[in-house]
Parts: sequence; C-alpha cells; structure tokens
Amino acid sequence: MESLEIISLYENVASLTNQMLNAARDRDWERLSVLESDCSLKVEAIKTADTPTPLSPELKERKIRVIKKILADDREIRDITEPWMTELSQLMRSSNTAMKVNTAYGTGSAA
Repeated sequence: MESLEIISLYENVASLTNQMLNAARDRDWERLSVLESDCSLKVEAIKTADTPTPLSPELKERKIRVIKKILADDREIRDITEPWMTELSQLMRSSNTAMKVNTAYGTGSAA
C-alpha cells in the first residue's frame, strides 16, 4: 500500500476517534459503541497494510501529528468513560446485592 493510502487510513481513524470523543462527551454510549467497532476495523486495516516504508519528512510529520491526535482523543475518551464505568459497576453490584437479599428474605411480605 502506498504511503498516502496509509496516512489516509490513519486520518480515518483520527476522524473516528474524534467522533467517539464527541459521543463520549454527549454521553451517547450507543453511538460510542458503534464508532468504536468501526474504529477497530480501521485499526485492523492499518495493522495489515502498514509495512515499514520510508516516508518523506512531510508525510512522517503528518503521520506523527495524526497519531498524537488519536492518542489524545483516546485519553480523553477514557477520562470520560472510566468514571462512568465505575459508577455503572457499583450500580450493578448494588442491584445484584438487592436481588440476593430479596431472594433470601422474600419481597412484599408483611411485617
């Protein structure tokens, strides 16, 4: 694959991670999940297509700039989603505990 095609793949991933970041900021978890799947496919395409080829200084700088943007977006996405995932996990544990208590002691029984 030619250098410009590889750079284009990286730029596609950067576009997807930017959309993912916007979805995370909007708390649109469904859209984030869909975009994450699309992004994974693009990353796999890069892994199979990106063979070590010499890049011109301009293309090398462009590739580095795009990768830094991808990494920055990824960090911010994690900063948004990790606290939410922790909260969700706690809610699920609380719900699971409540279900166990209800199963053990019954629900709606008169005192």
